[in-house]
Amino acid sequence: MPSLLEALERKYFTECEFENAHEPELHKRSDLPNDFTVTKCGGRMEFSIFIPRLSPLTSVPALLVLNDCDIDSAGDFESIREKCQRVRELDLAQNKLSDWSEVFSILEHMPRIEFLNLSKNQLASPISSLPTAPTINLKSLVLNGTYLDWACVDSLLRNLPVLQELHLSLNNYRQVLIDAEEAEQRLQETETPEETELRITRAHPALKTLHFTGNPVEHWQEICRLGRLFPNLEALVLADCPIRSLQADEGSDTHRYFPSLRLLNLSSAQLDSWSAIDQLAKFGQLRNLRVKHWPLWESLECTEHERRQLLIARLPNVEMLNGGGKISSDERVDAERAFVRYYMDKPEDERPARYEELLQIHGKLDPLVNVSLKPDKRVKVLFTYNDVSESRFVDIYLTVNDLKVKLEKLVGLSPNKMRLYYLDQDYKEFGPEEMRYPNKQLYSYNIQSGDEIIIDAKK
Repeated sequence: MPSLLEALERKYFTECEFENAHEPELHKRSDLPNDFTVTKCGGRMEFSIFIPRLSPLTSVPALLVLNDCDIDSAGDFESIREKCQRVRELDLAQNKLSDWSEVFSILEHMPRIEFLNLSKNQLASPISSLPTAPTINLKSLVLNGTYLDWACVDSLLRNLPVLQELHLSLNNYRQVLIDAEEAEQRLQETETPEETELRITRAHPALKTLHFTGNPVEHWQEICRLGRLFPNLEALVLADCPIRSLQADEGSDTHRYFPSLRLLNLSSAQLDSWSAIDQLAKFGQLRNLRVKHWPLWESLECTEHERRQLLIARLPNVEMLNGGGKISSDERVDAERAFVRYYMDKPEDERPARYEELLQIHGKLDPLVNVSLKPDKRVKVLFTYNDVSESRFVDIYLTVNDLKVKLEKLVGLSPNKMRLYYLDQDYKEFGPEEMRYPNKQLYSYNIQSGDEIIIDAKK
């Protein structure tokens, strides 16, 4: 297997060759520039220009990509220092590196390096007595799919004092088995057999971003440990983690250990209660939130637009939701007023605390059901099936199933073989929403003239 040096020499340092090295008879003409020659070809004269290939590099570019090259060692370190003096980003993903001392020696001989990707290398072995390396300026480290144990992660953090971004995704972590020193007293008081493997270490305030996607963590208590380890965390990505509750087992506040968190991705968590959203509202600095694909959304009989309004109203600090644009002041006011109307007819014990807060701001609103909808009973909707589109008037008091029956003649599909998707003309950036509830009336989707319904055949 090649060393890192051999792989980069193979990629960047080759013999200089020239184009047109074996051309037929060439004739120089005094009336042409030096770069031009003339070639006799039968009875014709063809002009040629010599373009030499670039001479061999003396050093590699600032971004060095050597992923999936079967690299298992570094090679001559002095040659690496000479040829990699400009390297700031190094991608060594999917190689065969296994020795951490070798990795740190590579870093020491690339003094400008700030980003390193070691994903899917065989680095599960423990780190043995590495010297402290304050001269290493590494700011971003990617360790996805390496399955490092937590003792190894702790040793790495101790040797990388200025690290700002860490990727630990897809490492099959069910627990976080390191905790900050401030938790030691609490652990002594509440230690359980499960916590005996827990390693106490110091906090790492320099780290600002942590990617933890795809780890099978279910309990928020484990995530709180990450918050204690990285007290200045600003971005935390927990997508595809099956978290079932945002309440820590010890009863502490969900947000306590995340005072600086501005971005949180909880998409595909196993959360099925509005109380989780109410917990997220307590994160004082949270501005960017992703909460897609929760079981909670599947249980609600409301449109995506209505769901977005309920979310915005419950999250007063969030400025970007599920990757959309920034929430405007008009959208927030509309969402809060819709929230008040949604809960005003609910029993008092079903109203969240946010209802009373918004009631103080907007006052008691007239219910929309008092407004006559007769003039808008029929709206003109664009129906699309495959590549054919046709505008037709539709009664908004039909149910989804009634509409499928009427569309059977139009597209030649039976209702049970048909899927309908609603596309709001004002929210096209969020994509179409499946009309999955057969007894739901069309008016509850807020359908207006100009909106679109897409017809699709079930596979």
